[in-house]
Amino acid sequence: MVVATGNSDRQLRALTDYVRIGVKEHFNKAPFGVDGTPESGWVLLDYGEVIVHLFTRDLRDFYDIETLWRERAKVMLSIQ
Repeated sequence: MVVATGNSDRQLRALTDYVRIGVKEHFNKAPFGVDGTPESGWVLLDYGEVIVHLFTRDLRDFYDIETLWRERAKVMLSIQ
């Protein structure tokens, strides 16, 4: 799981595009599904084994998925 924060819907759109283009170029993979929109403050990109969550700060704090998954997942890298 990858969790990242954008400061605005414009930044979330840029992050979404960056992930989609980068994964396509480097791994030749498209997401199986995409949920949410930059305007909603949350975007999920489902690549099967890897799920990418892109949030605004308020929604990331509200949903706090890191805490929900902390006991189940191994954190390999955490950048604050």
